[in-house]
Amino acid sequence: MTFGPKTWVVGETVSAALLNQEIRDQWNSVLGAWSAYTPAWGADGGAAPTLGNGTIVGRYLKVGRTVDWVLQLTWGSTTAAGGGGSGENWWFGLPAAPAAGFTQRIVQADAFDNSATLHWAATGIYSTLNSGCVKTFVATQGTAAAVLDSIAPFTWAASDIFYASGRYEAAA
Repeated sequence: MTFGPKTWVVGETVSAALLNQEIRDQWNSVLGAWSAYTPAWGADGGAAPTLGNGTIVGRYLKVGRTVDWVLQLTWGSTTAAGGGGSGENWWFGLPAAPAAGFTQRIVQADAFDNSATLHWAATGIYSTLNSGCVKTFVATQGTAAAVLDSIAPFTWAASDIFYASGRYEAAA
């Protein structure tokens, strides 16, 4: 994890341990592998969605207070969309608490209907709900648009995929 650099003082002895901490460890953090996280998935209104035998995975890289993240929800045969109709407004949890005042920044997303080989591009916004999440995804395909929920932009079924990614400032 990156952190502020050391303030050196005149006459201080530079040791291998200090150099490793101040240079090697910082670069390893910046250039290191992304960390895994399991995003929470819920809805603002109606019944909450359930994962069933689907999968939801996330990865992130935090450098200083900047967080880059990705998530992928793959629909299973027992995954349930929740809500029962439009308006439940899905949300997905973030890997680290966001800084105050970060709302209304754009998140990129994609929805894939694998049974019909349809792809919908989507954008979402950040929210302070649940200590930080992304929500209100608007999917578009050509001139058509729909708010992402249990029945839009299509009826979700096994092997459909939702993918999202973004960047934000973490609280710490």
